[in-house]
Amino acid sequence: MEEPSEKEDLVVGQSNKVHYSQVSVKISSIILEPFQWLSMLCRELNPSFVFGVLLVYGLSQGFAGSFFGVVTDFYWKDVQKLQPSAVQMFMGFYYIPLIMKPLWGLLTDVFPISGYRRRPYFRIAGITGVVASVIIATYDKLAIPAALLCLVGMVAAVAIADVTIDACIAKNSIERPELAADMQSLCGFVSSIGALVGYSTSGLFVHSFGAQGALGLMAIPSLLLILLGFVIFELRVRHPSKKENALEKVGVAMRGMGRTIRCPQVWKSSLYMFISLALSFSTHEGHFYWYTSSKGGPAFSQEFIGMIYAIGAIASIVGVIIYHKFLKDYPFRSLLFYAQLLYGFSGMLDLAFVLRWNLRLHLGDSLFIIIEECCSRIISRVRWMPMMVLSAKLCPLGIEGSFFALLMCIDSVGSLLSKIVGALVLHGLHVTRTDFDKLWVAVLIRNLLRFATLGMIFLVPDVNQSEILVSEEVVDAGEEEEMERLQLVKMEGKVEEEEII
Repeated sequence: MEEPSEKEDLVVGQSNKVHYSQVSVKISSIILEPFQWLSMLCRELNPSFVFGVLLVYGLSQGFAGSFFGVVTDFYWKDVQKLQPSAVQMFMGFYYIPLIMKPLWGLLTDVFPISGYRRRPYFRIAGITGVVASVIIATYDKLAIPAALLCLVGMVAAVAIADVTIDACIAKNSIERPELAADMQSLCGFVSSIGALVGYSTSGLFVHSFGAQGALGLMAIPSLLLILLGFVIFELRVRHPSKKENALEKVGVAMRGMGRTIRCPQVWKSSLYMFISLALSFSTHEGHFYWYTSSKGGPAFSQEFIGMIYAIGAIASIVGVIIYHKFLKDYPFRSLLFYAQLLYGFSGMLDLAFVLRWNLRLHLGDSLFIIIEECCSRIISRVRWMPMMVLSAKLCPLGIEGSFFALLMCIDSVGSLLSKIVGALVLHGLHVTRTDFDKLWVAVLIRNLLRFATLGMIFLVPDVNQSEILVSEEVVDAGEEEEMERLQLVKMEGKVEEEEII
């Protein structure tokens, strides 16, 4: 065989260089794409707004929320030594600040402080969180009511900051509807990143400092919320409302919210989100106690518990990417239908684990819980993202903070109900710190109710996520001077007549 000529070698070499150059360009574009996307959002919206989303959703909600969830589980279990059903019932109190979100939203909309509607409320949230964190970390043998009050205060700090930034998101979603899905993708992505860090470090800090000492670290995100209250961009109200005018605006806002919630596309969507959360009652505390038990459970360590949740946070990021890349252009109804269906199937992995079927399949506990956590988190995130986009699009401009908070309040009531029902089910089945014989029954009932939610999917509007749902004013003529640009986004086209469910 003849050896290849120098010319052929040169052609092959150039071809390889071109190939490697193309691969390098593709890798570079993949790496740079998130930064270009973030730069686009800063350019189209506002850099300080994007910074606020990163801080509130990434650090306050993502990191602090995940860290708080794990550390408080160990606090109630190891410090206060309570039963799982009691802990889950106490966790229902965490939802009180979340249920009060309409109040926080109303305050930010119609009660500016020193001429600002948003900035002072970030500072209030930060101060609340710092005080509650310092108290629970400083005082030993804190009574259960006092400890619960501090923990609720820490949740309140997150809730107030969340409502304030959500008002900004809802306003931008109305003014820039083409970026609504991108904003929710940003929220979901940074929240998952923060949760990853929080879950990864929670077990280590509990092991090193104890649950009470670890709770003291929650003061750091709260301090940064105070900083955000000084740096986020906001136009100052030129003529701050007097008390009488503010009260009149409250009445206008309340009437506007009442008219909005009566619109079919609004109350039907809200009802579906409420049902989907409430019917899937929580068995979290039963699982947590079982995870750490050596009597019938896998006896996971504190560090491994944190690692499981951290892996789940990575899976949440994958869920956000899947939604952002492939699913944000699908209609709300079909996307939520398939997401809920997969959500029901993912719950069956919980059931298989509690019944220890994984051992029959020769899958170790550690491997199986990682598989289960990844599947559950990806599907949960894909299910949750379109709900948030839909909620933002249902808000009327002018009271967007109040109304988005109202929708989140409805969701929080659903979550609260899921906690309470879950606690009652665990108590009724006699699931305790050491007895988990009937835990599988609770999981099975929960999974069946998840499938039952599919029967209510007709409540979700069958429209694309990029569509504008508006074009009709909901303010009375005499109220237009009192609240500027208060309008209702109504679904274009023919709307079904309101039904009694």
